[in-house]
Amino acid sequence: MLTLLGNLLIILATILASHLHTPMYFFLSNLSFVDLCFTSTTITKMLHNIQTHSQAISYEGCIAQIYTFALLLSPTLENFLLTVMAYDGFVAICHPLHYTVIMRPQLYALLVLGSWIICAMNALLHSLMVLRLSFCTNLKVPHFFCELNQVVHLACSDNFLNNILMNIATVLLGCFPLSGIMYSYSKIVSSIRAISSTQGKYKAFSTCVSHLSVVSLFYCTLLSVYLSSVVTQNSHTISTALVMYTAVTPMLKPVDCWRPLSHACHILGHLPRTLQIRLW
Repeated sequence: MLTLLGNLLIILATILASHLHTPMYFFLSNLSFVDLCFTSTTITKMLHNIQTHSQAISYEGCIAQIYTFALLLSPTLENFLLTVMAYDGFVAICHPLHYTVIMRPQLYALLVLGSWIICAMNALLHSLMVLRLSFCTNLKVPHFFCELNQVVHLACSDNFLNNILMNIATVLLGCFPLSGIMYSYSKIVSSIRAISSTQGKYKAFSTCVSHLSVVSLFYCTLLSVYLSSVVTQNSHTISTALVMYTAVTPMLKPVDCWRPLSHACHILGHLPRTLQIRLW
């Protein structure tokens, strides 16, 4: 409920407040939409399993969860969105006079649309590659949803091509966006250091503080999942790290995006009292 409410508030704020119709808040609302869709797919199924005391899922439902994970919560889509946000901060700080000319609505809408298309094709390819695999009966996935890597390794048939595809996708769709983020922020730091006044430095830093907080939260939790899988083969430890990444992180992101939330509360504060009671 906290995840749904927090992310809905961000989306609501960016839609209702005209002064939030900027590229940065457009990207933040897309991140919130991603978290909203993913938690609605996996967490609701987990709660249903807890309520019914059944951990079963159909083969079709498992494939659907694999596609959802590969599209929404694998690092690919969020990496792309964080990269275009870093580019937006780079243009705003390093080329402020040309910002409105460079970051036109058509450009940042095209960047987001391109990110969704690339990740949708990647997720579809992974899902089709899983369909070619055969599985034994009574398959037990050591997670609360059908995670791609775990399902592939539980296949009874040869999964060599699947492993190659996952490794290539990780390198191409993971490392390149991360390199773009690091390059953008190296330029941003250089530009901020060149500013003479302390007030100017603070103003420039505050421009990208929301993005920095989201990037830090995303990569810290992602690193914890990666390290837990490398250091130990204990499925319980890996599952705990994955729950942190898939359930806790989407809940904490709206807290990091404190500026959109504060604007949302300001908007709700001016609504009629009866409507305000129903919303809260």
